[in-house]
Amino acid sequence: QVQLVESGGGLVQTGGSLRLSCAASLRAFSRYAMGWFRQAPGKEREFVAAISLNGGTIHYADSVKGRFTISRDNTKNTVYLQMNSLKPEDTAVYYCAANVGIVTQIDDEYDYWGQGTQVTVSS
Repeated sequence: QVQLVESGGGLVQTGGSLRLSCAASLRAFSRYAMGWFRQAPGKEREFVAAISLNGGTIHYADSVKGRFTISRDNTKNTVYLQMNSLKPEDTAVYYCAANVGIVTQIDDEYDYWGQGTQVTVSS
C-alpha cells in the first residue's frame, strides 16, 4: 500500500522558517515526480512546488519563488520543502503528492497524496 506521510508543519511567526518532509512508501521512488500543494480554508488547492525524478527540473508557484526550496533524497524516499520568510498568506494545509513520470503543476495528474500537515503563520 502506497503511503505518503508529511511532517514538519506547525505554528511560526511571520518571517520564520519551517521544513516539511514527505516520506514515501513507494517502490522505485526515483520513478516518481514529487509535488507540494497547499489548501487554505475556503480556498481551492493550489500548486506550490514540484521536482522531477532526479531533481533536475524544478517548478515553483510565483507566490513562493525565492522563499521556498523543494528537494529530494532518493536514498531516503523523501521529498522536502524548505520554507523561509513565511507570510500569513502561506497558512494552509500542505500536501505532498507523487506522479509516475513527468513533473507537473497539475494536481489531477498526481497519482498519490499524503494526508497533509498544517502550517500556520501568525502575523
